[in-house]
Amino acid sequence: MIGDSPKRYAVYSILASILTLVLKFGAWGLTDSVGLLSDATESLVNLTAAVLALTAITVALRPADNDHAYGHGKAEYFSSGIEGVLIIVAAFGIGYAAIGRFLSPQPLSNLGLGLALALVSSVINFVTARVMLRAAKRFDSITLEADAHHLLTDVWTSVGMVAGLAVIMVAPEWKVLDPIIALIMAVNIVFTGVGLLKRSVSGLMDDALPERELQVIAKSIQSYCGNTCTYHGLRTRKSGPKRFIDFHLLVPGDMTVTDSHDLCELIEELIQLKLDKAEVTIHVEPIESAISYDGMTVGGACAASMGGECPSSAPPPPEDDPGE
Repeated sequence: MIGDSPKRYAVYSILASILTLVLKFGAWGLTDSVGLLSDATESLVNLTAAVLALTAITVALRPADNDHAYGHGKAEYFSSGIEGVLIIVAAFGIGYAAIGRFLSPQPLSNLGLGLALALVSSVINFVTARVMLRAAKRFDSITLEADAHHLLTDVWTSVGMVAGLAVIMVAPEWKVLDPIIALIMAVNIVFTGVGLLKRSVSGLMDDALPERELQVIAKSIQSYCGNTCTYHGLRTRKSGPKRFIDFHLLVPGDMTVTDSHDLCELIEELIQLKLDKAEVTIHVEPIESAISYDGMTVGGACAASMGGECPSSAPPPPEDDPGE
């Protein structure tokens, strides 16, 4: 049963895509407008992308197993990447059809009814996209967000196309606007596809969490550490909605195992309270030991990196009191 999960909203996208596909191809059949054909073609891509989104979300929701210890969240990035490629391919097809119509303009018919169908389909896409954006924020799903933005792009290009074709309806001699509008839409669709590809690659390459979230992590650590301990090797990444965070915590060497464990528990709970679906791993090291200062080798951020450089060696031991 789907229930209240990201899968429900992916199904909404599929149903909306099927309905708008029928309306837009009907509008193209009535008018023979290459602009409406380009709009209908993008709806076909929307449907394919929505099916991919549902598949990716279904895989991403699977729990971690022996073969995928960090879960299946990255399936969402594959979906948005494939969607980006499909969008770009569709854009080139639209451009090819538009150039042919530009070289050989054709009169258009039944524009009034065709534009009405196109506007109805845009309203359906707009409502669906707004619902999906809210769900994407709630579930922290890049797949739902990508699909929603794709639908919104379809809405704005459709509105622009309808406006242009409305001009042709009152001034038939401007029929050259039809292929021009289709070319503009094709270029806009390419930008959408490239944007999705870049974001998908970013997720697959394990980019660090945004600076705002890194600051949340740093403040959470510092709120319990004070001046008695520090950290380095802060490494972060995101896989679907999950945030993976690990770092080295340098504590006084005479701190007991129990106390250091309790300190880690407090830090983890605070980070998880402020960042949804955060999985935190902390490696404890003695602050006095020279071998603990391997941050340059481990990589990642450190406490000092918020305002300076990471320490590369342990602080020198206090000098003996000459009076002793």
